[in-house]
Amino acid sequence: MALKDTVKKMHTMLEEMVGDLKKAERGIKAASQRVRTGTIKFAKLAKLYRKESMIAERGGKKTVKKKTPQKKNKTVAKKAAPKKAKTPRRKTMH
Repeated sequence: MALKDTVKKMHTMLEEMVGDLKKAERGIKAASQRVRTGTIKFAKLAKLYRKESMIAERGGKKTVKKKTPQKKNKTVAKKAAPKKAKTPRRKTMH
């Protein structure tokens, strides 16, 4: 998605949420639910906007950060737990 499309989507989503917020203030439960779900969707869209705007600032170049090698932890092999001794079965008399 292009940055302009994301901005348009953000505008329309905010306008819808403003209308639902006004209804939610009056006590309409369905509108409150729409606002709650809308904020989650808006947060995802805001993250996408951030990503796209950073790419646009760089001139369309997508740079990938190099990961620094992590030190490997030397783990000591764990010993197996000792087996429990079997208790002899009692003989039943018939």
